[in-house]
Amino acid sequence: MQDSPPTLPTVNPETGGAPPKTSSELARLNTDLAIDRTVMAADRSLMAWVRTALSMISFGFTIYKIIEGFQHEAAHTIKAEMPRDMGLFLTGLGTVAMVMGTVEYWLRLKHLRENKQLRIMQPSFVMALIMSAAGLFIFVGIAFRLL
Repeated sequence: MQDSPPTLPTVNPETGGAPPKTSSELARLNTDLAIDRTVMAADRSLMAWVRTALSMISFGFTIYKIIEGFQHEAAHTIKAEMPRDMGLFLTGLGTVAMVMGTVEYWLRLKHLRENKQLRIMQPSFVMALIMSAAGLFIFVGIAFRLL
């Protein structure tokens, strides 16, 4: 007697929790699982964008404040606009990176929604929107010397 390899039972929510019986049900289940994996990968990518943008924005703001402090002590060695320019560059770069990551995520989910009903307002997407707004606020604050 040959033992067949063990198979994992799969559950189909459309049939009330019973394992799928037809090949079309199995195909639909595999497609749904593939879409779920793609959404999770998109979430991980967006969180990487958030991490990168947060690093750039916070580093830009920190450099702006530190160089501005040095500027008052050594007025002859640092140009007047250097802290502002450096802070603007890094916060602008971080904000642009955050907006690019958010748009990429939005387009990916929009494409996936053609095959499966998905929530657009994922926690990572909400966080990315907040980070985009914060980056824009800091950029404007440095540009107009509000901070």
